[in-house]
Formats: sequence, structure tokens, C-alpha cells
Amino acid sequence: MTLTSLKNDFKVIGEIIILFNDSVRCIFSRPFYLGRLWEQMVHLGIESLSITIVIGLVTGLVMTLQFGYGLEKFGGTLYVPAIVSLSIMRELAPIFTSLLIAGRIGSGISAEIGAMNVTQQIDAIRALGTNPIRVLVVPRLVASMISLPLLATLSAFMGILGGLLIAYVEFNIPAGFYLNKVLSTITISDVFGSMLKCVFFGIIISLLACYRGFKTREGTRGVGSSAKWVVVRASIVILISDFFLSKLLILLFD
Repeated sequence: MTLTSLKNDFKVIGEIIILFNDSVRCIFSRPFYLGRLWEQMVHLGIESLSITIVIGLVTGLVMTLQFGYGLEKFGGTLYVPAIVSLSIMRELAPIFTSLLIAGRIGSGISAEIGAMNVTQQIDAIRALGTNPIRVLVVPRLVASMISLPLLATLSAFMGILGGLLIAYVEFNIPAGFYLNKVLSTITISDVFGSMLKCVFFGIIISLLACYRGFKTREGTRGVGSSAKWVVVRASIVILISDFFLSKLLILLFD
């Protein structure tokens, strides 16, 4: 890594922080475009329901199958509900859902805003006396902060349901015992911690996508490059920050 590239990286981080600061100012001042917020929540949340349900269910099926056969060798099958439910709620559901949204929504946001930028639509918004951050960034930022935690919670629920199915079919664990173990293992702090992670991940995804969209150049080629940039950077930041967030939550709640 050269000194020039390091300076560019710090410049990007500084510009993203400035964008976040400007977005927060716009959130707590008028006008606020509720129609655009609802449109983004539908696009980000409701339209992601099907893939969220599938990824949560499959995660629960696979995790229970692997842990079940692994613990069966040591006579620990009865610990499967607690291990699977806690793993899904604390880590797997937030991570998998956030990576899914980074790929599906992050790339779409950067491509959409990037296309508006190269076709000078953003300049037209400024010419009309409207702040592009208020119109384009704030609805996507707030929608990500609201929708992503809800999607991750749904994914965790489907994962636990998938685990229940495999535990009953493959390992003869009664449904009542499974649910009792899950409810006694997962606490409100686990659910809150998972949602808190997703709020942070939602901020990261939306900010990176919007920032790159505003910086897009070189026509359609630049739009494609921006979409790829967002998916890679957002995924890296999510995976790295998850460790530090997990450590912080353990110190706060455990």
C-alpha cells in the first residue's frame, strides 16, 4: 500500500463521515420526504422478504444438521437447540442478512444514484433548490436502519423454525423440549444486540452506496464499477466490525 493510496483511503473515510453528519442534520430538520421513505422501505424490506425467509430457514436446517451429528458422537444432542438458536440469533442471522442486503440493495442504490449523477439529474435537483442528500440519502439511510433489523429478526425466527424441523425429524427431539430450550437460552439482550448490529450495518451499507453513487463518473462503465465497489467494501466492513460489535455486546450484556 503506497502513501498516496493510504491518503485516498483516509479521504474517502472523511468524506463518508461528512455525508453521515449532513444526513443526520437532514433527518432532524424539515422537510422530510415520507413518501420516499416508504418507497425505500418497500424496496429494501418487503421485496427482500422471500430471500430472507429462504436464507434463514436454510441456515437453521444446515446448522442443526451439522451440530446434531457432531454432538451425537459425544451424547450431546440435547444441547443442539441452545447452541443453534444462540448462534443464529447473535451472529448468523445479522451477518447473512446484512451481506444479502449489501449485495442486493447496496449495489442497487449505488447504481441508481450513480446513473442519476452521470446523467446530471443530481445537478438538476440542486438547481431546483433541493438538497440531494435530503432527497436521495436520508430515505435510504432511515429505511436501512429500520428494515434491516426487522429482516434479521425474521431470518433468525425462520432459522430456529428450521432447526426445530431437523431436530424433530433427524434426532427425535420433541418440539416442546426444543422450544423450551430456545426460550430459556435466548434473552432480550440477545435480540436487542442482534438488532443493534443490524442498525449499524444498515448505516454502513446505505452510506457507502450513496457515497459511491455521488462519486460515479465515466458513464455506464462507472455505474458498474461503483456497484462492485460497494458490495466488496460493505462486505469487508460488515465482517470486520462484527467482531468488535460482538465483543462490545458481550462486555455490556454478559
